[in-house]
Amino acid sequence: MFQQVPSTREEWLRVSDNFEAKWNFPHAIGAIDGKHVRIQAPKNSGSHYFNYKIFFSIVLMAIVDADYNFLYADVGCQGRMSDGGLWMH
Repeated sequence: MFQQVPSTREEWLRVSDNFEAKWNFPHAIGAIDGKHVRIQAPKNSGSHYFNYKIFFSIVLMAIVDADYNFLYADVGCQGRMSDGGLWMH
């Protein structure tokens, strides 16, 4: 998968304009969501991959534009990480 994060002011404005035109949601530059991807517990990992949903996982976090095209994706943080904590890494 190839993803291209907007790099200029004009590209970001286009993303924002598309959100407003398509969804009547002004000033948005992306929609963010995450998903726990179930895994087999790595050896000697303790609780690092054990999440609040009570299974072992890695976390996928993604940002999409108004047409659901990926602008950014990150996969692989330990399942115990909070959504906010993912952006710190």
